[in-house]
Amino acid sequence: MTRFTRRSVLSATTVALGALAGCAGGGSESAETETAGTETPTPAPGQPLSTPVAGDPEADVTVAVYEDYACPHCATYSESVYPQIRENYLTDGTIRYEFHDFPVPVDKNASWQAASAARAVQDNVGDEAFFTYSERLFANQNQLGPDTYADLTEGIDIDGETVRAAATGELYHPTVSEDREAGIDRGVEGTPTVFVNDELVEWSEIAYEPVRSAIEAARSDG
Repeated sequence: MTRFTRRSVLSATTVALGALAGCAGGGSESAETETAGTETPTPAPGQPLSTPVAGDPEADVTVAVYEDYACPHCATYSESVYPQIRENYLTDGTIRYEFHDFPVPVDKNASWQAASAARAVQDNVGDEAFFTYSERLFANQNQLGPDTYADLTEGIDIDGETVRAAATGELYHPTVSEDREAGIDRGVEGTPTVFVNDELVEWSEIAYEPVRSAIEAARSDG
């Protein structure tokens, strides 16, 4: 039975990338796809989805976070940092909070498939449901796979089989890939990476305080 609770993390390389402590990434998608020996899925019809946003879309302070669902450091961020941001800044609409896909990939299947699963929820139910589902993915990181993608839709207004199919077929690959490439262009080298009003948050470990300080500084500047 899939649990919406703390998970034991996947193993991954931990690196220090200047201001980043997390999972290493970067490089073009085509190069990594070739290394993995897999083919890029056929793009799904339609345009890439918009960026999932929480809080006030028109707020003066924007927090943009780049994550990989299979990255254990992103799971730490999701479970220890994001809830404090939500409580202190999202509930009252102080900030605009953006989620960006950045499959390193830590896992050549789960990193991409979980992202498509979450985007299916966004596409069918909306941004609020997307963030709920994303938290569940991180909380169940050691169980990522087709059954989990379906099971985690409990209480969300979407059929689990729809999400399973979107995940295994990587139906939202164009959206996820575009987000990743935009992150590379922005200088993202790994996950999790956080920007506050386009300024990279510097930290040596995944913690709330550096993000809080960056948000407060941005509010003061405004």
